[in-house]
Amino acid sequence: MPPPDQSKRSFQAPKGTRDFYPPELLRRRYIEKAWRDTAIRHGFEEIDGPTFEHTELYTVKSGEAILGEVFNVFSGKDQEQVKEAAGGRAPYALRPEFTPTLARMYAAQAGSLPKPTKWFWQQNCFRAERPQRGRLREFGQWNVDFLGGDESAESRAAADSEVIATCAALLRTTGLKVGEVIIKVCDRRLIASLGLIASRIGMAEATLFDLLDRRSKMEPNKFADLASSAGLDIDALDHNAVLASKYTRGELTVSDFRPKFHSDYGDEYCRNWELDFAPLFAVEQAIARSEVGEWCQLDFSVVRGLAYYTGMVFEVHEASGAERAIAGGGRYDNLIELFGGPPTPAVGFGMGDVVLSNILQDKGLMPEGRALLDRLSEPGASLRPDVFVISNGQPESDAALRPLVADLRRKNLHARHTYKTTKNIGKLLKEASDAHARFGAIIESAAEATLKDLETGTQEKVPLAAIADRAKRP
Repeated sequence: MPPPDQSKRSFQAPKGTRDFYPPELLRRRYIEKAWRDTAIRHGFEEIDGPTFEHTELYTVKSGEAILGEVFNVFSGKDQEQVKEAAGGRAPYALRPEFTPTLARMYAAQAGSLPKPTKWFWQQNCFRAERPQRGRLREFGQWNVDFLGGDESAESRAAADSEVIATCAALLRTTGLKVGEVIIKVCDRRLIASLGLIASRIGMAEATLFDLLDRRSKMEPNKFADLASSAGLDIDALDHNAVLASKYTRGELTVSDFRPKFHSDYGDEYCRNWELDFAPLFAVEQAIARSEVGEWCQLDFSVVRGLAYYTGMVFEVHEASGAERAIAGGGRYDNLIELFGGPPTPAVGFGMGDVVLSNILQDKGLMPEGRALLDRLSEPGASLRPDVFVISNGQPESDAALRPLVADLRRKNLHARHTYKTTKNIGKLLKEASDAHARFGAIIESAAEATLKDLETGTQEKVPLAAIADRAKRP
């Protein structure tokens, strides 16, 4: 018998990565198609950037701690880089996330970009961490971001709700139902108010958020000891959260929830607390107008540990809590400035394919065989807006605008509306034409609109409920 050929070796994929044979790749493409179609129908435009960036780009956003989670990248033709990095960091890193690239890109052309700018991105990310269920070292990621625009509290709340509505639309598209998954919404400013008042010392907000973000990952007794050693009275914090929950449900008035545990904080604190609730209530009302309120609930345990979040935050969880978060995001109003751009309000979220795939498989919602091929063969979302919705400026028409846009998107149409303050119908029709929309729908009342074909110039009065059928592509 001849000796074994020592030159033959067997290789497996690196730990934490996946091989995609045709059936697995079709399932991956199904998720990617759902991501892309959902983003386009909600008026977001696709961007892309390099697979690797300067390492410093990531430390600007996340601090030096991120270096423990990135894959280092060297130029194979420059050995000096290897020598220099021996005592420091590699010059480049594979992207662990896309937000720093997005911020860099926006800052570079902020003056010439539309206000607001609505971008989405979907490619692979890489994280050098311990692989486990729901977490791999290479994974698909979908980012949806709303940057710039009017800085009023009302406009920010509307942007927050639009991003959340896009996330909810994706969940609906994959067959998930209300109650099976929950979009948990909160506001870091309110959490800071609840938590810092429960601190026995002057605790920094960053320390508070880091503690609270780790709570769900630790045994209760261990967390209680850690919080106590840091000076956080966890019982007081939980008591505040219970009162806050009752207040948001309308069960308490501002005078009812004056907290009394270790001391009486008084009327002045209660008034400040009421002000801290205002942004969250504004988002809640905007979510209701976007008609995705049934997917959402306020949850004071959601803080999102990343330091760059500045306001509203949210996470998407399976109702049973068995899986990691399906998606997460929030408002990050200071990030663009860190990358040399102007002050820019911004909100967005990211969703990975790993947890979503697990949940769809477990619930029998991932199409297979012929059904999967049929779904992938369906036409995708139109890059041209199908309908640009315009209000005639009357209060009842203004009130009908966002529900109509939401209805058109639910019916798989690419629907847009203006973010400008002008009420001039001519200017708004020009904006619709410049966006290459097929139809302009001018809402005339709570029940009727003028539907204008922007290619032929013909128009007709139609019920709001009939617009989707009239605007469907042949």
